[in-house]
Amino acid sequence: MTAASTIPLIDIAALASSDAEARRRVAAEVGAACRDIGFFAITGHGVPAEVIDGAFAASRAFFAQPVADKAALAYATLSHNRGYVGMGVEALDEKRGADQKEAFNLIWTDEATRPPNAWPALPDWRAPVQAYFDTVFAAATRLHAAFALDLGLPEDFFADKIDQPLATLRLLRYPAGAAADAGVGAGAHTDYGNVTLLATDGVSGLQVQGRARDEWIDVPPLPGAFVCNIGDCLMRWTNDVYLSTPHRVVRPAAERYSIAFFLDPNPEALVSAIPSCVPPGEAPRHAPVTTQAYLQARFAATYGAAATVPAA
Repeated sequence: MTAASTIPLIDIAALASSDAEARRRVAAEVGAACRDIGFFAITGHGVPAEVIDGAFAASRAFFAQPVADKAALAYATLSHNRGYVGMGVEALDEKRGADQKEAFNLIWTDEATRPPNAWPALPDWRAPVQAYFDTVFAAATRLHAAFALDLGLPEDFFADKIDQPLATLRLLRYPAGAAADAGVGAGAHTDYGNVTLLATDGVSGLQVQGRARDEWIDVPPLPGAFVCNIGDCLMRWTNDVYLSTPHRVVRPAAERYSIAFFLDPNPEALVSAIPSCVPPGEAPRHAPVTTQAYLQARFAATYGAAATVPAA
């Protein structure tokens, strides 16, 4: 592990190897970051550079469309966490005003039990985005094996809890703006599920709240790496041993693109404190809840009571 500013940078390549001791070493590094700041960056994730580049090219092509074309796939119309979210629609921190960003969401779907994604009518658009989704999903799955090892659980503990996940791929565009402009890029918030893998285009803007709560730490661009953070469900599973850390995006000096992959558990997975994470004689800090129930409550707070997440 080496330092990338104030968040650790971890090579996770060994998680895909047959070397059990090497996997345990990586798991220990990941676990230390999850207990400390709740953020870390990864290399050795197995996502080829050309796949990342292809996804960013597709993102730029999508957001370059006329507003009417993007709005034809509006989140509010499609529901189930799919589609286009326009500029200023979200306010992740209502005290700071509307978020100055636009987004396009794609979900994990088998197109049988879940609604299919809505794909824009752009040439050669779907294949590179799906390739990115699939390869980042694989990397996020390997991270769950590291979480399990670090927590003293069987390496496959999370496998049947994330095999039909409420996973979302979110393309994001932030227009350039001065810090004094109205609103923020994205208001301070914690993520809802288990883990987020974020790729950026090299433009700064992401900030992580320090443990002192009165400081915001800049996360520098890390070419070829993913910035990862723990979400609320995994924090609840670990009885707050792992930390879901508030973070935000300030108004960037230049137009900024990022791609976030949220691996949230299966909708029916019961998020309940792992017994070994509860000190003897103490009660769990959080009541058990299914992923779907927890995410539904969080989405409703952001988008209104009509917001829905896919069922099982």
